Amino acid sequence: MKIPLFLKALNSPFKPFKLKWYFGKVAVPTPCFLPRTWVKFTWKDCLEKARETINKRPNIYSNMSVEAIANQYKDYRRAIPKKVGFDFIDLIWKTKWTRTDYRHEFSPVWSFVFFGYQIAINFIAPHYLHYWEVFLYYYFETDKNKSRRERIEQCRKDNPCVWTSIKDGVKETVDYYELVIKERYLSA
Repeated sequence: MKIPLFLKALNSPFKPFKLKWYFGKVAVPTPCFLPRTWVKFTWKDCLEKARETINKRPNIYSNMSVEAIANQYKDYRRAIPKKVGFDFIDLIWKTKWTRTDYRHEFSPVWSFVFFGYQIAINFIAPHYLHYWEVFLYYYFETDKNKSRRERIEQCRKDNPCVWTSIKDGVKETVDYYELVIKERYLSA
């Protein structure tokens, strides 16, 4: 069984993430939508979609029968709420401007749905946006033959995560490595 990428952060120089549990009516998305499944259109769905299409553009579809237009939708699918099932969502990320410019999209979540109720576990990392972006760089872009400390030094040099903000005229600079890396890997 392949280990999800985000679990590899537990055996790394990164601070451990926390678990946030949810019990109740379905409310936790996986990742953008509530848990759902896709079902093939029924003939009734096809006819409904065909009528909708004709109503939107009556001039274009005036010469075609509803059944002919409905045939175009026979392989379509629609989403319905999941009644029973599991969803295991790994860390979702992308690269933005370059191959090494990692961007966090969605944090990991595990979900179990049972007739309108849900048990969900969210994996919450400290300063999660920066945490996952730095972790991805560490995991994919550093030399695995080096020590963990050397890999972190390489990350800090090649992929600094220092942010400066000004609030109420006060300038604040934060090095997120200091907040997401275990203490023993920061000092020399």
